[in-house]
Amino acid sequence: MSQRELILAFESSCDETSGAVVQDGTQILSNIIATQIHSHQRFGGVVPEVASRHHVEQITECTDLALQEAGVSYADLTAVAVTYGPGLVGSLLIGVTAAKTLAFAHGLPLIPVNHMAGHIYAARFVAPLTYPLLALVVSGGHTELVVMRAAGEYEIIGDTRDDAAGEAYDKIGRVLGVPYPAGKTVDEMAHAGHDTFDFPRAMHDSDDLDFSFSGLKSAFINTVHHADQIGETLDRNDLAASFQAAVIDQLVGKTLIALRQHPVAQLVLAGGVAANRGLKAALEAALAREFPETTLLVPPVRLTGDNAAMIGAAAHIELAHHHFADATLNAVPGLNFQHA
Repeated sequence: MSQRELILAFESSCDETSGAVVQDGTQILSNIIATQIHSHQRFGGVVPEVASRHHVEQITECTDLALQEAGVSYADLTAVAVTYGPGLVGSLLIGVTAAKTLAFAHGLPLIPVNHMAGHIYAARFVAPLTYPLLALVVSGGHTELVVMRAAGEYEIIGDTRDDAAGEAYDKIGRVLGVPYPAGKTVDEMAHAGHDTFDFPRAMHDSDDLDFSFSGLKSAFINTVHHADQIGETLDRNDLAASFQAAVIDQLVGKTLIALRQHPVAQLVLAGGVAANRGLKAALEAALAREFPETTLLVPPVRLTGDNAAMIGAAAHIELAHHHFADATLNAVPGLNFQHA
């Protein structure tokens, strides 16, 4: 067996099939990602049954390519890791089944990983994490503020009460005629427009750390539908800019409250929406103004979306804590961190 810690990791929680080999929790030797975006675009969102079938078709090739690119064999591996939740149950089951099969066939430990922990630990490829830290996780159906007092310890101190930010982007994207996934295009449009519509900032005056984006989404849709009814043409870039400004104000505002309540040296921005240039710039400016001692860590764009390398990074911590699974491991679509 190799002296290096080598983890073969799988990620299949939604519409990306990914296999990666990660060394010592910090070095990506390979990170193969097969995306399904084009298959789901015509439906305006992910169709679970279609996603599952794609995972079945692609997971073996992703595994072979990950090992080949990393230049390792099964005999070199330390462990196998896999996302077991949260996510689409059919999609998760493909990754879990593949990981269990390979772990059993090659006599390797099996490490179950929370998908959201993976998003946070993607920042580990940028710099070492120091604890306690605060993470703003904005990914798909999740918008959460998470305190980590030590490696592998997660506590939700703020959560969305309805739509997550990423979901809201996709829903207003359909109204704007933007193809799924809408986040990147809406971000680009927002940079070309101005905040002229002054959409509502939900829970802006509350001292709790929860989020709400349903009212913003409804206000946006109602504004567009009303304009359509009276034959008025609205500037799409201004609509995008106004929507994004409202999202960012809420995310940044709640994060600043959290930082006042939980002083930390590091703030991790994690999840697919971490690729949003407007959000990253707003957080950088807010930290420079109010918390200059706090460092913002953001994974590179290629690691903000779903990928297996981030699962390998999180698995490194689980391995150190001897958190293993056996053949009874199952998908847990509603898996979540504990709430404070």
